[in-house]
Amino acid sequence: MSKTSKETIQAKGFSIQVYTEDFKNDYISLTDIAKYKSDLPFIVINNWLRNKDVIHFLGLWESMHNPEFKPIEFDRFKSEAGSNAFALSPQKWIESTDAIGIISKSGRYGGTFAHSDIAMEFASWISPEFKLYIIQDYKRLKASESSKLSITWNLRREISKINYRIHTDAIKTYLLNDLTDDRLNFKYASEADMLNVALFDKTAKEWREENRNLRGNMRDYASLNELLVLANMESYNAILIEEGKSQKDRMVELRKLARTQILSLEKLEQKELLQLNDSKKK
Repeated sequence: MSKTSKETIQAKGFSIQVYTEDFKNDYISLTDIAKYKSDLPFIVINNWLRNKDVIHFLGLWESMHNPEFKPIEFDRFKSEAGSNAFALSPQKWIESTDAIGIISKSGRYGGTFAHSDIAMEFASWISPEFKLYIIQDYKRLKASESSKLSITWNLRREISKINYRIHTDAIKTYLLNDLTDDRLNFKYASEADMLNVALFDKTAKEWREENRNLRGNMRDYASLNELLVLANMESYNAILIEEGKSQKDRMVELRKLARTQILSLEKLEQKELLQLNDSKKK
């Protein structure tokens, strides 16, 4: 994990490392959790990975969150898990299936880390009591982060007022142009992807191909204005579906809505900026 922020939580006298890139997806040290049970944490982790139920859980998590997950390799592990001869290490799981839920870090503060969803399952297997202590301090950490992010959000909002003249990329690149005929006539597999094209002019898959070095999805990197407009588009799309509008007609209407609302929000910020400047002069 590059460009990560490191934190530490405490549980019954044990320090447990937590890494995060976006303050949404935390990776918690399985190595540190395993030390509660043994001085040889890698053996504990490997024993956990031998369980059939664990392999099922990991495969389901990857299927839900990882488009690059390899189901054929997963099926092989699933069929072998639970037998006396079955053995699996975190490195082998990651390399064979392209898993992202578990990662291996080298160096002084390295070890095996897992997404918080998976780490909590591992902690339950170690000790339900120990898991409760982990959850308690993990909640404290997230509450602290939320407070910091709130301050950051307000700071960014003030900066955006000062830099109003720099419009969002969505307006400059996409929204002032009409959708092409190919975009309008294409049959989108999901309503979410149709909304992505209406606002960002690209599908989720196209965004991932253009941003392979980034975690998350295109909406994770959208501006506050874009997310607000997207929520309104979702509500309006539901109304258009009830009215029996075709997908093509809905695309046209949703594009108009996106353009109008983004521009309105930008004008509102410009007005606030002018009022802020006037108040400073007085």
